[in-house]
Amino acid sequence: MRQKLVYSLAVLFLLTACSPRDFLTRRLAGDLISNSDFFKGPQQFILQTGVVSNKDYLSPEFLVLQRRGWINANTVSCPQGLGPPPCWDILLTPSGVETIRTVVSQEEAQKPAITLPVARRALVRVTGISKQGIVADVEFTWKWVPLNEIGAALYPGDVHYRSTVGFRQYDDGWRVSQSAPRARQTLDDALKSAEPAP
Repeated sequence: MRQKLVYSLAVLFLLTACSPRDFLTRRLAGDLISNSDFFKGPQQFILQTGVVSNKDYLSPEFLVLQRRGWINANTVSCPQGLGPPPCWDILLTPSGVETIRTVVSQEEAQKPAITLPVARRALVRVTGISKQGIVADVEFTWKWVPLNEIGAALYPGDVHYRSTVGFRQYDDGWRVSQSAPRARQTLDDALKSAEPAP
């Protein structure tokens, strides 16, 4: 009877000594990624109006805005230091002005470089964990969730991306890497180098 009591107390002690963060599961990894400041930060798009270079004007984002009828442009001579020609004078159309007003304040809409919050990230799933001692690589898929009509045009929500981020185990449990030891990536770097998932 005494041995059962000692054994029960030992098991109880071991169970209370471990926290849920001591074991890197897919669920814990997903929660830590989703709650990371890098992951939660909204995607901003800077809409530059006025004179821009041909390279900027031909970017995919500007082409989408033009197709939607939110901007139009006229060719102009390039100011010194901006080139190569041609340069473009970008203006918001009446439709573009109305769309922008629903997203930002009137003060922000008057600026030549309008900062627009357009999307946020959503974790789709953790697809794999590779552990080596107190470090791990976690592969996950995520997608953009548009915040408004402009975000829906620029970041379709049906495209999934695959990223891998480093984790490290500390005395209080696992954490997403904030610095990149050896070849592991930080979450910020992982999101920037994301690839479309199959």
